[in-house]
Amino acid sequence: MRVLLLGDYSNVHATLARGLREHGVEVLVASDGDGWKNYPRDIDLLRPGLGRMESLRWMLQVLRKFHNFRGYDVVQVINPVFLPLRGEHLWHFYRFLRRHNRSVFMGAFGMDHYWVKAGLDCQTFRYSDFNFGSQLRKSDENAAFIRDWLHGPKGLLNQRVASDCDGIIAGLYEYWASYQAHCAAAKGKMAYIPFPIVVPKACPMRKAGPLRFFIGIQRSRSAYKGTDIMLRALQRIEQHYAQEVEVLKVENVPFDEYVRLMDSSDIILDQLYSYTPAMNALQAMAQGLVVVGGAEPEYYELSGRVDGAPCTLHPIVNVLPDEESVYRGLEYLVLYCHEIDRMRQDSWKFVKHYHDHVKVAGLYLEFWKKCYRQKYGKEL
Repeated sequence: MRVLLLGDYSNVHATLARGLREHGVEVLVASDGDGWKNYPRDIDLLRPGLGRMESLRWMLQVLRKFHNFRGYDVVQVINPVFLPLRGEHLWHFYRFLRRHNRSVFMGAFGMDHYWVKAGLDCQTFRYSDFNFGSQLRKSDENAAFIRDWLHGPKGLLNQRVASDCDGIIAGLYEYWASYQAHCAAAKGKMAYIPFPIVVPKACPMRKAGPLRFFIGIQRSRSAYKGTDIMLRALQRIEQHYAQEVEVLKVENVPFDEYVRLMDSSDIILDQLYSYTPAMNALQAMAQGLVVVGGAEPEYYELSGRVDGAPCTLHPIVNVLPDEESVYRGLEYLVLYCHEIDRMRQDSWKFVKHYHDHVKVAGLYLEFWKKCYRQKYGKEL
């Protein structure tokens, strides 16, 4: 089988490719490395700038590269916007992939039309990037997402691709729930498949010394992601328990350096407005860190459904999008630090069981083949 993975967020496609290769699959990853994060890829699609001549040169390079994106059994795009182009231009690239390959699948791995709709309906989620209960969050970033994804060309593109593609894969509970609530086209051709993680063979040992808290910050998205609230709670912990804790704060570093800096920590703060841990948190758990962030019952229930048995490991310190809730979660870890070694082991076990990249790659292969068989009546 030949597979093309087009675009990348948070190292999902690069990690999936590693798992697929373990199954003997021929895989090509073509992406821009998710910008400054610089994730690995086989074909570089990074756009160097938005100037007229830069854009023209980049477009000519992309067209030449797309000429070779033919003859694959499976093409999976990371998102309806799988190239850094306006939504109205991407449909032509999608149609090229459709005409010249056996099947095309779409990832529900990030911002898109149905995620915006679910956040704005104030019913699908108790809280999200877009709402707290019945109250909508107001921000310039959300206004731009609503303009582009709900009413604009990106939203239209998303709906067209969702209707046309052979299958849709959601990587988080939130994205799965959004499509279930608002995308009729997803019925019968959508699956939740956990994000893939390369997991060490054993849980790394904790280093002696104070509890080490790690927080990664994207400067431009701190308020949107809730990092500002988490940081304030963490700074209070640092003041009240100065002898017991150390804090490592990093901002806008490439992925390899991010992982290296995280390695020396015990606890990571991540994804305040999420029901679920995303790639950063899962990578940390694989390295034996305890996560403070989103882990609502819906996430554990859906994980168990994929596995076919109830999920008994609940290793994440679940906090609400509120500074006091975050503070209490962090303080619990300081006061009960004797539990940290067990919690680190539970984190590693959880990711090993549900997110191992080879196991997840097998789930993708099963889903791709099932969708193709259902739609075309023959084997992929």
